[in-house]
Amino acid sequence: MWSGKRYHSLDHYLKQTFGQKLYKLSLDGGMTCPNRDGKLSFGGCIFCSADGSGDFSVPVSAGTDEQINVAKQMVADKYSGNRYIAYFQAYTNTYAPVGRLRELFEPVIMREDIAVLDIATRPDCVEDEKIELIGELAKIKPVWIELGLQTSNDKTAGLINRCYPTEQYDKAVSRLHDAGAVVITHMIVGLPGEERDDMLDTAMHIARCGSDGIKLQLMHILKGTVLARMYEKGEFDALSEDEYIGLICDIISVLPENMVIHRLTGDGDREKLIAPLWSCDKRRILNRISHELKLRRIIQGCAAPV
Repeated sequence: MWSGKRYHSLDHYLKQTFGQKLYKLSLDGGMTCPNRDGKLSFGGCIFCSADGSGDFSVPVSAGTDEQINVAKQMVADKYSGNRYIAYFQAYTNTYAPVGRLRELFEPVIMREDIAVLDIATRPDCVEDEKIELIGELAKIKPVWIELGLQTSNDKTAGLINRCYPTEQYDKAVSRLHDAGAVVITHMIVGLPGEERDDMLDTAMHIARCGSDGIKLQLMHILKGTVLARMYEKGEFDALSEDEYIGLICDIISVLPENMVIHRLTGDGDREKLIAPLWSCDKRRILNRISHELKLRRIIQGCAAPV
């Protein structure tokens, strides 16, 4: 039981580890992705928008310090604290020469208002010299590395144009841990062709590999993506709200109790979102997940006070 939420939530972890809630500042390091620029493929993963999962970050035209200041202003109404997580979110944020990465990350991690450096990337973009840099940074302050696995099923990975084998993820987790980084793994729930067992297999694979945290993401279908064209052709169905809530609760049940769950759903850009539209009411979804978890514990005879 974690903080009354029936799972080890990010809020609980932050308060335990840092003594307070920390807010994320979404930043853009000005990079692209090897399956966008032609190194591996073009167009990115089939679900990825033109902004490369950075729909909510400050534009890269602003320098990093300016991005941080603007991002702080954007959350000022929600957060009165003075420490933040610097989250390099858009595209693949280790897809650059190590000298460029050092110039980008070192000034950020040295700022007094930054408690955590959080870098979203791909398992095939953490080469030896980058692992070494991450290890150096991790000696200054906590470094979180977010890896976009999405699925452990290599057949599905081929369909979504992920462009690396799951084995590469496994090796990256081990090497990042050796460097002192905290690893957070992204998993998408509702990918085309996947059944409940496929999704549970992915969750258990992430746990076996020792990922410190997991981000669960509903499969959002966004305008202008390959996934949207597949959906409009009727090649797959989006999950219903009830299906998603059931799957999330099933996934939580197979994860270790000490794994930090950073997210139970996600925010799709409403201007781009085609389906599922029920996902726009995030508060209702989170409340329903909490209620379902409580019911399951009661049925299992292990209800606890909340």
